Amino acid sequence: MTTISISLPDELLKSSTRHAEFLHLSRAEYVRQSIERMNRDAEQRICRERLIRASHKVRESSLRVNSEFSAIETDLNA
Repeated sequence: MTTISISLPDELLKSSTRHAEFLHLSRAEYVRQSIERMNRDAEQRICRERLIRASHKVRESSLRVNSEFSAIETDLNA
């Protein structure tokens, strides 16, 4: 495990310490879990943005295919 050193505003450090104590965690464990949660949130946002970009790229062809399927469903001779 690698050790890092960070500077935090006094109020952030105080509130983090208070929350860690309430959760019966060391301050270091509290910070680790906070970073892990932020990383998960960031991954979800990245994935969501990629899906949105991909959806925009195929939107026109998807609409065309959907309209073709719609025409087939309503035309009994198709």
